[in-house]
Amino acid sequence: MFLNSALAIMATLGSLASAASTFSPAKPPAVPLAVRSPYLNAWLQGDQGCLLPGAWPKFWTGGIQGWQGLVSVDGKVYNWMGGMSGIPLVNQVSLEYTSTQSRFSFDVDGKVRLTVTFLSPVYPNDLGRQSQQFSYISVNAVSSDGSSHNVKVYMDVSGEWASGDNSAVINWDTGSSGNLAYHKFFRADQQEFKEAHEIASWGTWYLSTDSTKGLTWQIGEDTVVRGQFASSGTLSNTKDTNFRAVSDRWPVFAFSHDLGDVKSGKNERLFTLGIVQDRVISFAGASGKEEPVPGLWSSFYGDDLAAVTAFYNDYSHAVLDSMGLDTQIQQDSVKAAGQNYATITTLALRQAFGGLQFAGTPAKPYVFLKEISSNSDIQTVDVIFPAYPVFLYLNATIGRYLLDPLFENQESGAYPNAYAEHDLGTFPVAKGYPLGNDEPMPLEECGNMIIMTLAYVQHTKDVAYLNAHFPKLTQWAEFLVNDSLVPSNQLSTDDFAGTLSNQTNLAIKGIIGLKAMSEITKLTKNQDKWGDIANSYLKQWKELAINRDGSLPHTTLSYGDKNSHGILYNIYADKLLNLNFVDQEIFDMQSAFYPTVASQYAVPLDTRHNWAKSDWEMFAAAVASPSTRDMFISKLANWIGSTNTGRPMTDLFDADNGGFPNGGPTFVARPVAGGMFALLALPNSGV
Repeated sequence: MFLNSALAIMATLGSLASAASTFSPAKPPAVPLAVRSPYLNAWLQGDQGCLLPGAWPKFWTGGIQGWQGLVSVDGKVYNWMGGMSGIPLVNQVSLEYTSTQSRFSFDVDGKVRLTVTFLSPVYPNDLGRQSQQFSYISVNAVSSDGSSHNVKVYMDVSGEWASGDNSAVINWDTGSSGNLAYHKFFRADQQEFKEAHEIASWGTWYLSTDSTKGLTWQIGEDTVVRGQFASSGTLSNTKDTNFRAVSDRWPVFAFSHDLGDVKSGKNERLFTLGIVQDRVISFAGASGKEEPVPGLWSSFYGDDLAAVTAFYNDYSHAVLDSMGLDTQIQQDSVKAAGQNYATITTLALRQAFGGLQFAGTPAKPYVFLKEISSNSDIQTVDVIFPAYPVFLYLNATIGRYLLDPLFENQESGAYPNAYAEHDLGTFPVAKGYPLGNDEPMPLEECGNMIIMTLAYVQHTKDVAYLNAHFPKLTQWAEFLVNDSLVPSNQLSTDDFAGTLSNQTNLAIKGIIGLKAMSEITKLTKNQDKWGDIANSYLKQWKELAINRDGSLPHTTLSYGDKNSHGILYNIYADKLLNLNFVDQEIFDMQSAFYPTVASQYAVPLDTRHNWAKSDWEMFAAAVASPSTRDMFISKLANWIGSTNTGRPMTDLFDADNGGFPNGGPTFVARPVAGGMFALLALPNSGV
């Protein structure tokens, strides 16, 4: 919306916004603003300089989500967020991000310090609160020159949030509930379980704030509503009743607060923004047939207004809880591997949880994961696997809720293949593959499912879970017996690189999977027929996989190819499960080798490309020697502050220049960011 005009006005008013902002702990590729689910996933992109004044927030796809913030100081209006033209920009002084918060500080004409905090809480141990698709925005003003100033703050959102199709007609209304004033807006033609450009085509969006003295509101055309505040510092308390398309005179939904004369103390106003959807996933579960699954929130709140009100009134709790989690992750990360590691983990948390949809009921909860930005698959096993460390670190039961839909669909008999299913369909429709025609990654997914199931049980002691799924786990282990030592020409999780026979790293995953199955049989008091096979395979693997002729021995990318190498990230599972199965010599050998093939920002994934995968970098770092661990981490932390990708943190980039891979896919905002917690998920991490 008016992006060219916004860029022009930024140029002419550059003196107001050009003073260098500081960034702590780093300048991120993109700043998470409201990131709590696949549909509430708004960012300030780094290609906008990570400067909020004059910039439109964007959905993870890069599409604009109209979101405008203004402030009036002594009758003069300034822009602190959004691309509205004709208004001078405040000066961004600083940006600080924590695990749950992005905090901007602005100087307004040398008179007022405006602090805006975007809080997307993460509640790993509270299903009710985590099931809400809402975020907080706090705006606080204090005098910066010692004088008293009259301050008014403004915020609006556009219909772009409600539809990825700007030609779609939206409806709206305004109202109040208790202490809360709200605007709601939604597509007129609700299309359940459908998306337009990745944005949900069903559900109701709410912008809410406190109906305190000094509040005014307005719904109408963007230029009219924003112009009203710009000219008078207040809104008209009127509602445009001409329902229309998103791009037809761009309807916006606005609130303004008059803070009065501001000098010192706390002068805060709070807004919440998010979406309510009654039913969130279509899932083929135990029946094998698709059925709608309710949003988990609906079991905790009577209706959408109750949910909106409860979230708003929970702000004090959200702040305290989020500060506690922020502190925990910061301190644990520093303790484990220093500030560089904290720079990585604190940026990753909201992104990891932003790919999740909480569904079902408290008696039977589900967590569904969207493979954001690659192909939008739902419940992709080899995306859950790299994300898994963050759940093991914070609450392993979330891992179970991710595995449950996969077990349920396959145990219904609706999937015909002997190996584990790759995914369940395209988000938000988890219909499975009754014809068995999912993307084939047989060895990859069998190993992943067995490893993740055992990891969950080791963290929770829920042996009953193993008993419940023992027949299916056994079926997958039988497949590993036939396929893991000498893998056929097939895909691994790094499918962007294509198929390959005899993949060294893929083979060790399957072999560790067999050893994990040996542990599962012991826990369930079944006969172990897997341990000896795993031991035999490992002995043979060491002969096939290691190039001992070079100056430094190392594993090859595929058996016998002495000119190849790759990151052996799959040995991480041995330490994660505390198997003590893979020889320490292998870990030490790889640790010594990695620094010799490192590039500017990472160790390349393998010799096929100069591409790096940040999740696998952290898997390798977690089980490396301290010096090699710190090398991996320092390079990735340096990449965060240096990359020109400018999008929500990618997990695939060029190891030399830090940009998106030339000729490769563009991955952004993917929940595999949970892999940044690989070190903290280890049983001997010390946290």
